[in-house]
Amino acid sequence: MSLLFGRSARPGREHRAAAFSERPIPGPAETGSTSYAAIDLSRAEASLQQVAIWACIDLTCSAIETMPIDCFRNTSDGPKSITTPGYLLDLGGEGHGTGDWLWQALYSWMTRGNQVGTVLARSPAGTPTQVVLHHPDDVRPLRLDDGTYEWLINGRRVDASSVWHKRVFPVPGHLMGLSPIGMHALTIGTGLAAARFGAAWFEDGGHPSALLTNTETALDQQQAATVKARFLAALRGTREPVVMGKGWKYEAISVPANESQFLETMGYSSAECCRIYGPGYADVFGYETGGSLTYSNVEQRSLDLLTYAINPWLVRLERLLSSLLPQPQYVRFNRDSLVRTDLLTRYRAHEIALRNQWAVVNEVRVLEDSGPVPWGDQPNGPTTAPPPAPAPEEG
Repeated sequence: MSLLFGRSARPGREHRAAAFSERPIPGPAETGSTSYAAIDLSRAEASLQQVAIWACIDLTCSAIETMPIDCFRNTSDGPKSITTPGYLLDLGGEGHGTGDWLWQALYSWMTRGNQVGTVLARSPAGTPTQVVLHHPDDVRPLRLDDGTYEWLINGRRVDASSVWHKRVFPVPGHLMGLSPIGMHALTIGTGLAAARFGAAWFEDGGHPSALLTNTETALDQQQAATVKARFLAALRGTREPVVMGKGWKYEAISVPANESQFLETMGYSSAECCRIYGPGYADVFGYETGGSLTYSNVEQRSLDLLTYAINPWLVRLERLLSSLLPQPQYVRFNRDSLVRTDLLTRYRAHEIALRNQWAVVNEVRVLEDSGPVPWGDQPNGPTTAPPPAPAPEEG
């Protein structure tokens, strides 16, 4: 790992840490509270205990990780498909593939607003061909007196020329992007606190299960303990009826589910956590309508997910990966892999594309996982009616 930290800070220069990069999440003292609803979110991973946060991140990362990546070159005749360069198949160079690298990049963006790595290899043109990403909490920029930056990575100073830094949610005058978890720590903490309180309600017995009262005789503490012990002894291990004397009344205590589990509070908090990443997530998971994710309309659900939730992240990644290719080459994710349609709708779409010469037969066959045919590279010509049959001779 010495390659990551091969250059030390230049002597004779004073360094000072930029204030905005000290912590990705503001401390309790900065919020005017001693805690975030008794939840420690000093590391963003704690927020993943909130199911809605994890669901948004997992849904986005999993969908994009599995999308095919296509490369194109702009020409005078329009975009032409090209072979994907080898380094884009494993950008981290660690043998896990670019899908694994994309998961790490998106996770860093969605939890901290920044992804930071070390460039280990470059092309002859100077563009990175191997980038190893670091955990965002292990990285901190140092602002020099002349306005330039160096970086602390695992406590070691690294020159900015070898650092890969891509941000989302940028703020004017700040190097680092905003952390979604840090900006909404109170909302996330409230949801986690409600879930923990609900668990403690059942685990610790937050309320008695029943009341045993005597309306005619006053009992001291020892007498009450004796009555309780005898009553429990009569209940446990037997199915015999309990005989209570004069004046005794037994009343079971039940708590509605929406109170004991705090379902309303937790549901509201989950919806708010989904909205951190955009309105599309709350709708996809059913929080906007109060329903749940169903498969009654898979195609529409997929389109909503793609349009309102995942597409902004796809565009950011396309720009990022395209910057690694020589111009005028660029990268596109195959969004069709996410939008699954039923068989009839898909075949109708193919028929329209073929009839209007937007596609050829072999292109359609590839989409349907079928092999090419010799005549499948020619566009379909306009359909012509057969010539009329000759009129019968008279006589």
